[in-house]
Amino acid sequence: MQHRNRLIGSAIATALALTAVTTTAMADTTTHRHSTMSELDQLQALHKAAVAQGGKVTVYMGGDAPGQWDSLATAFHQQFPDVRLHLVTDLSKYHDARIDNQLATGRLVADAAILQTTQDFDRWKKQGDLLKYRPVGWDKVFTNAKDKDGYYTGVFYGAFSYLVNTNQLPTKTSAFKATDLLKPAFKNKLILTYPNDDDAVLFGYRQIVDKYGWNYLAQLVKQNPKLIRGVPGSAAGVASGGYLASVAVGGDARPDGTQVFSNSERFNSWAQRGAIFKDAPHKAGAKLFLSWLDSQEVQKNAIATWTWSVRKDVAPPTGLKALASYKNTNPDAFAKFMGNRSAVERFRSQVELYFGQVKGADPGDPDGTLGRTPGAF
Repeated sequence: MQHRNRLIGSAIATALALTAVTTTAMADTTTHRHSTMSELDQLQALHKAAVAQGGKVTVYMGGDAPGQWDSLATAFHQQFPDVRLHLVTDLSKYHDARIDNQLATGRLVADAAILQTTQDFDRWKKQGDLLKYRPVGWDKVFTNAKDKDGYYTGVFYGAFSYLVNTNQLPTKTSAFKATDLLKPAFKNKLILTYPNDDDAVLFGYRQIVDKYGWNYLAQLVKQNPKLIRGVPGSAAGVASGGYLASVAVGGDARPDGTQVFSNSERFNSWAQRGAIFKDAPHKAGAKLFLSWLDSQEVQKNAIATWTWSVRKDVAPPTGLKALASYKNTNPDAFAKFMGNRSAVERFRSQVELYFGQVKGADPGDPDGTLGRTPGAF
């Protein structure tokens, strides 16, 4: 597994092992979010309902590497050992196709989805495919991270910017500029995730082109970057010291690099949305998983160890300010970009003229074994 995934996985497993609790049986209530029960008590009630429904749940979660979210699955199992969770990781653009096909064929396997393809949630809501459900702590979730009607709720904020070798940064990291990557020192030393393969990366390039124009991409390509599929590989390349920088990606680039949030460069931030399907075969298990993931303890000890929590009552990771205090990002902008699919595809096609067609195996399913209905019980 890539360097970034190991670090995140270790942080999640360690933190949640300290907060795992033994669940007890309580009467279920469909209005748990309105009660005065503690979040733990609400989870216990949801747990009882999930067990009564068979103790199963399948979640499709967007990611770039096999097992990227295994630590979440392990922590969930430690807290609820009698609920079987199939947490299936793959690129969001493949998971949404699976879900659409499952809906079309009447064989829905995914009970819930947590994906970066924000436009899918708006579409599924309009089509009537989503279950209206407000997970535990919903009232504490930032407005821009949830659907006002309660059909989907964010589980974390993603953020893609620049990863740069610390020795190549200006004295003040905030003074870094995208044009720095065009200097001779970065020749043959850039590792880039194909922007035409990942829409969250693509939006980062949209912001760059909006500021610097298409000639910037032409100059960037002249630096002879290594192009790969998947974001974790870019983070790992900078972390190892083998490469000096990457563009419009995220992850832990230590020990040799760091993620840069510059004062002059815009970066992409968005709420990774999660939702339950109306016809999910294991609705109770899905409610338990999403409520567990959005609970204060899990947001604090698993999510806010590496990125921003979607909850107002959870502090940002050490070394970062509150996301709202960064003036050069807008968490609503990515969803707006994703909603105009014709514009996305036109921009992607033009970007491909510079970087070429995507080559390489699916980083989330390199062996091609997931198929159309992974995670079926």
